[in-house]
Amino acid sequence: QVQLVESGGGLVQAGGSLRLSCAASGTTLSRNAIGWYRQAPGKQRELVARISIVANTNYADSVKARFTISIDSAKNMMYLQMNSLKPEDTAVYYCHTETSFGAYWGQGTQVTVSS
Repeated sequence: QVQLVESGGGLVQAGGSLRLSCAASGTTLSRNAIGWYRQAPGKQRELVARISIVANTNYADSVKARFTISIDSAKNMMYLQMNSLKPEDTAVYYCHTETSFGAYWGQGTQVTVSS
């Protein structure tokens, strides 16, 4: 059974930084496509950053040069380093992975950026 568990969210002032973590079990992240998504109140869930199965990385235009997605294969964890945070980054952030058996989501972690 695949399980993803996020941590690291919280309240931060504009301009600050946070690092989100996602621990995986039941699958090997380095063999999958992985990504971070977010959903703000009243809005649709959107892609923030993604690493494809062939290791291509892409970011939403709104976070380029501020956010970095990474993976630690030894720990089977993925991360999202978020710098220069803005109030519009406030959302619930979800980690996601795609395996040959299906796609899986974490439960989400709240990030709130105050102005």
